[in-house]
Amino acid sequence: MDTGVNDDIARTVDTSGADDDRSGGQLDSLLGLHSVKGSHYAQYRGVEQRLSRVVGALDRISRALVQTAEGPENLVLSVVRAAQEHLDAEWVVFALCDGELERTGPRHLMMTGDGTIYAFEGVQAARTPSHLPDTVLNRLNDLLRNQMGELMRPVVDDHHLHVPLHLDGRVVGGLSAWTPECSVVDSADLVVMRILARQAVVALLNAALLEESRHQLARAEDAFAKATEHAADLAARNLELERTQRELSAAMRQRLVVEERERIARELHDSVTQSVLSAGMQIEVCRMESDPRTAERLEVAGRLTRDAVDQLRSVIYALNQSPTVSELGLGEVLEGLCSMHMPADLATDVRIVGRARDLPDDVQHAVLRIAGEALFNTAVHAAASSARITLTYTDSGVALTVDDDGCGDPGHMRRVMRAARLGDLAGRHRGLANMAARAEELGGVLRVRRSRQGGVRIAVEIPVRTDGRPTGREREA
Repeated sequence: MDTGVNDDIARTVDTSGADDDRSGGQLDSLLGLHSVKGSHYAQYRGVEQRLSRVVGALDRISRALVQTAEGPENLVLSVVRAAQEHLDAEWVVFALCDGELERTGPRHLMMTGDGTIYAFEGVQAARTPSHLPDTVLNRLNDLLRNQMGELMRPVVDDHHLHVPLHLDGRVVGGLSAWTPECSVVDSADLVVMRILARQAVVALLNAALLEESRHQLARAEDAFAKATEHAADLAARNLELERTQRELSAAMRQRLVVEERERIARELHDSVTQSVLSAGMQIEVCRMESDPRTAERLEVAGRLTRDAVDQLRSVIYALNQSPTVSELGLGEVLEGLCSMHMPADLATDVRIVGRARDLPDDVQHAVLRIAGEALFNTAVHAAASSARITLTYTDSGVALTVDDDGCGDPGHMRRVMRAARLGDLAGRHRGLANMAARAEELGGVLRVRRSRQGGVRIAVEIPVRTDGRPTGREREA
């Protein structure tokens, strides 16, 4: 209420005593007073002053409330300043008990009547106190050490006011103020202090929750960063493992081809070449004992045998030169096996069916070994004019078939295979038995049938799990 208006009303009352009834009605409508006597004017002045203080307190509370977004330190400073201004206090003390709201601050703060801010730690805008009144220092120690006693409840004296800080039914600190002799504390001041204390607790609790959420977010970000790093490391290790597996698979194919070439070279050197040399020697002996016409023909035969030996030696030399197959797939290696085994008058063909994919090394090794053994049998025993290798990739595994148009008998070959596996052949004709054993070790099966080309079909099926591993009985066990 404007004091100028109040003065005008007072002057009207003093100069218009004859109009008491009319003036009294006006005051009744403005102030609710029933008389304009001097004692009642003093009552009016006291009400007006209390209202002004309450309005000022509400203004200070609102200014404190808007500091919540500025952080807990600014909020506590605003609360303490509002309390000091409202009470015109000589000292104001704010403090949190040890062990309460540990993730937030400031833990304590003091302010003098001239607005100077003191704190021992945790407040950037504060000074470190060098001397405090005993009453203020003792109150600070009681609050910090949680030695509350009578401070658990509000304390209201003529020149001292204290309100505890409550959170979830327990006292977590306190707000205290001391006023000068000329300023007396009343019940309205207690209400204002309670509002300020509650606002400070709410703001500090929010700050604690925010700090906890920040810690949780930081931990989550750290965990995510570690998980990302771990995933990247796993991806790099996986790529390295795949590269190593490809290198090992390529090395296995290289070794298998080399071993197959060496085996063929030994066969040619130990059997075919020696047989051709023996035939040449016999031709030479016969030539020396024959008539001139026959000797001339035997001379040609001897020359042919010598040429054949030279060619065999060239082939053996070529077979002993290790080729590079590290970059070749399984299909290309099969084509290389055909070129090694097949004579010039035997046509060969390699077909790939399905989507080619990497197979386990032991499966690749078995496929190539079986194919090599089957091709060798075709070249040596079948008297065939054509041979076809078909490699089929299926969802459940891989299949290999070797067909020829030769003179082989599937029934006889099955009997020979069974006899060899029973050990009845004393080491002879072990090729078919070895092929069957390789397939069975990986959970597969080998069959000997009549080929549509007229000769023999060697058919092998080896299952492979969806993760690329073989499904052999030994591996499952």
